[in-house]
This record gives sequence, structure tokens and C-alpha cells, in this order.
Amino acid sequence: MKLSPALSLILLLSVGPSIASDNWPFWRGDIAGSGETGADASLATQWSKDTNIKWRAELPERGNSNPAIWGDKIFLTQAEEAKQWRGVLCLDRRTGEEIWRNGLTYKKEERTHRSNPFCSASAATDGKVVVASYGSAGVAAYDFEGKELWRRDLGAIDHIWGNSSSPLIHGDLVIHYHGPSKNAVLYGLDKTTGETVWKYDEPVWEPKQRTDGFKGRDGEGVIGSFSTPIIYNTGERDELAMSFPLEIRAFDPASGETLWTCQGLNPLIYTSPVHNNGIVVAMGGYHGNTVAVRSGGSGDVTDTHRLWQKVRDDGGIGSGVTKDGKIYYHDSGGVIFCVDMKSGKNEWKARLPGTGTSWGSLVLAGDHIYSLSQAGDCAIFKASPDRFEEVGVNDLGEETNSSIAVAGNQIFIRTYNALWCIEKP
Repeated sequence: MKLSPALSLILLLSVGPSIASDNWPFWRGDIAGSGETGADASLATQWSKDTNIKWRAELPERGNSNPAIWGDKIFLTQAEEAKQWRGVLCLDRRTGEEIWRNGLTYKKEERTHRSNPFCSASAATDGKVVVASYGSAGVAAYDFEGKELWRRDLGAIDHIWGNSSSPLIHGDLVIHYHGPSKNAVLYGLDKTTGETVWKYDEPVWEPKQRTDGFKGRDGEGVIGSFSTPIIYNTGERDELAMSFPLEIRAFDPASGETLWTCQGLNPLIYTSPVHNNGIVVAMGGYHGNTVAVRSGGSGDVTDTHRLWQKVRDDGGIGSGVTKDGKIYYHDSGGVIFCVDMKSGKNEWKARLPGTGTSWGSLVLAGDHIYSLSQAGDCAIFKASPDRFEEVGVNDLGEETNSSIAVAGNQIFIRTYNALWCIEKP
């Protein structure tokens, strides 16, 4: 039967999001952890509780993870503390309704920060498999119908502030950092079986190795990485870069072989590295060190490829975005910075409008940067190398420690109460 042009258009508009182009499969959107989306003019810059809201889905409990999105499905890690349950919720992207949930019960004690609930790591997907990290409860993979494909018990993670590093899927491998802890390991797991293909055992850093004298509330030295690794191509090869205590280390993602290391970070790391135009920038948290290094090296490249280092810099918890050779990032107090990646020169800094304080990472859409605060308001400003230019501030009025996710022309914000889908008509 031949359809009329009008009916064909109606069917085209009713099939929902495009599976080919409207995905946000990892914590920061792509495997390079860029936080960048192709959306520009089609993305909302104004919203409120009652304006430009497509739907709002109530969640069982608070959580800090971001949604992973593929086609018409949303995958969200979730913990229910009273039930001692950790798992994945699959929601319908068109309505926000729950399609399925699967997970596990974990009854052993595990330390974490009061503002860092369990299951803070975001899920990862490649359109066929969904992978989730559950901290000490291990890592699990599911198909798109919710069937568990495999599960690995990788041992307990013990850190005063918990964990939050999210997995990646690269070809046939799941890249998973099982840390921070004294037994922290970076794994390359078989995507089909969960078996170990390669692993890197992180050295045990002792408190005496610290140089800034900071001590945790219980008197122990606070050491460890909450970073999610990134994978990028140098033009000649793929590199997997990870911010570890005291150093950046790059691996061959297929074999786990160390390609290069660069010294200069501090022992406590929150942010993930970013890569642009052959430069990797890594930051320590809460006035930790910042290091910029040229990618593509071999061995210890501290003296040969490190472009600059800033000791006791302005980094916070959230990761930045890059555009045209500049990196934009904010500290935890709501001050935004624009820095030249090659020289380390601070181009400008400004206080964000709205509440400001944030654990979230930035998102870049065209020449607009989105910054979500802990109070639930989102400041939008231009990616301008010359000065701070405000675009607007929007408030949902619900607390959040998450970051924005973008798929197609839709913005997704996870608060402690719900998952919101924002869409400009």
C-alpha cells in the first residue's frame, strides 16, 4: 500500500527518537568524555517546572548518576538503601514510564560519603549491552530486555568517600575502574562474558606521599581517584587516559599496555581528563594540581610532553569541556574559568549566576555551555574565549549532584526526586 505524503510525515514524526543519532551512551556522552553534543539551536535554553517539560518520572530514592540513552530507552543506575538493592532502571524515553529493572542485593557494609549514594556510577551502553558498576557489589551486564548476561565480583572497594567511576564500552571490551581503594584495578573485561582480558593494578599510595598536608575527617590521608577514563584517537592510535593519584597514565585500550605516564597530579582526583587537539588536561579536586600534556608519547613524558602544571589550582568535582583550544571548568563554589589548553593562561573567570555550587560536569552544545548546580538551577553561558556571556538561568527547585545528559533535542536532568525530560516545542 502506498502512503500519502501527509500520512508518511505523521508516521515519521510518531516513531520517536532517532536510534542512529540521538544517543548519549556514556556518562559524558561519548567515549572521549567530551561532554559535547551536536545539538545547538534545537536545544532548550529556557525551562521551569511548568515550561518546556515533556515529562517527569519519580525515582525510588536519591542518586548521583546520569542516564545513559539509546534510541527510545533510558538506563539509570539506582540504589534502594532500605532494601539493600542496587540495579538498573530502564525507562521509556517517550513517556518516562519504567519498562524493566534488574539488579542485586548487597548486604555487606560499604563506606561512602553522605552526599554520595551507592550506584553513583552511570551506566554504559553500545545499543546491545548495558553495563553498570555497583561498587563493592561488582559490575553486571544486561541485554536491552533486562536479562542479566553476566556479573563479576571484583572484591570490596573501601574508601571514606565511596566511589563513582563509570564504565565505558570500547569494541569488544568493557573498560572499568574498580576503585578508589588500596586494591584499585583498571580492568579491560570481555563484553560478552565479563572475563578479564587485561588489568592494571594501581600502586598503593601511602599518606606520606602527599605534599599538601590535607587530612581526612578520620585522620587518614585522603587518597584516590574518582575519575572515569577517556578514550581518544591521536591520528595514529587509540589511547586510554586515566587520572590516577599523582599521575596521568595512558594505555593501549585493546591490550592494557602502558603507553606513557606524566607526573604532577595530587593524590586526590575527582574530575576526568579531557582531550582536545592533541592535549590532555587533568585536574585534581578541591584546589588540587592541574597538568596539561601532549598525547602520543612513550614512557615517562613528564619532561618531554608536559606543557604546564599548576599547583593548588582551581579545580573542583565536575569535569570541564573544551572548544577551540580553550578548556572551560568550574570550581565547587560556582566560579567558572576559561583557560588556554596549550599555555595554561587564564583567559577569564566569573561567578556563575544562580546558586552556583555544583558537583556536576559541564555540557557543551554548539557555543552554549550548561552548568547544573546542586540546588537544581542550570546556568547557561557562551563558550567565549574573551569574556563571560550569560545566556540564562533555569530552575527546577530540586536538589541534584548529577550532570546534564543530552540526546537529540532533549535535555535530561536527574534530581534527588525524579528524572526530568526537557524539550523545546
